[in-house]
Amino acid sequence: MVTIPPVGLGTWQASPGEVTNAVKVAIDAGYRHFDCAYLYNNESEVGEGIQCKINEGVVRREDLFVVSKLWCTFHEKSLVRTVCSQSLTALKLDYLDLYLMHWPMGFKPGKDNMPLDHSGMVIPSNTDFLETWEAMEDLVTEGLVKAIGVSNFNHEQLERLLKKRNLRIKPVTNQIECHPYLSQKRLISFCQARDVSVTAYRPLGGSSEGVVLMDDPVIKRIAKEHGRSPAQILIFQIQRNVIVIPKSVTPHRIQENIQVFDFELTEQDMNDIFSLEKNLRLATFPTTENHKDYPFHTEY
Repeated sequence: MVTIPPVGLGTWQASPGEVTNAVKVAIDAGYRHFDCAYLYNNESEVGEGIQCKINEGVVRREDLFVVSKLWCTFHEKSLVRTVCSQSLTALKLDYLDLYLMHWPMGFKPGKDNMPLDHSGMVIPSNTDFLETWEAMEDLVTEGLVKAIGVSNFNHEQLERLLKKRNLRIKPVTNQIECHPYLSQKRLISFCQARDVSVTAYRPLGGSSEGVVLMDDPVIKRIAKEHGRSPAQILIFQIQRNVIVIPKSVTPHRIQENIQVFDFELTEQDMNDIFSLEKNLRLATFPTTENHKDYPFHTEY
């Protein structure tokens, strides 16, 4: 079974100019897990940071756990290997430790990552994620990736994949948005009961109606009681066996976000954090709401 390091560096919305240095700082701070994606348009800069630290002898390739994601315009089986190879070339790697299906939705292939119709809604492809999965399984067989998983799948979509006839390789993780305002208890239980780990993106949340999660009085109080930062408290999810990938390009925050293994929250702390649930989803992807595989019409 693949072991995914419990804390990784998220690289979404990290500008190319900043991300190389962020990766170097992260490796020096002890990070070994890097979460990337074709869509983020910064994989070559992530690769530069990784290569630099390998060349310096700070880490070996086999010490690292590098993740990338298949974008929605490449769901046709014939395109999967090509775009995976593009990510490998950009990252300057021979293999990925984990390759995720970024969303269960396929979009019309072409140069445009977000093909929209005249009403501003995404143009779907005539694909089924079960068939896309078969092409991802082939990547493992060919040695281009060590493991495969999914992202943004609801429980029905995950169940459909797990029950697929002739499933050769199980998804190792479901990467989902997860933070105290969207605790995802039911989906996490569902995944973990089926030996599918959960990786939380946006673990530090964001703002809702002018309320920033890191400024939430409950989070601030718990942080003060433990002598920690609010971000370190929000990485509490590692205590529920959820992998977290906080994104930062600020050196002291990158360092702080991995200094979370020398303290534990109490059961009361955890309950207080769970009481903040607002069912607030930040990544709703509204242009895809009409897609047959849009994941968020289902309760969890």
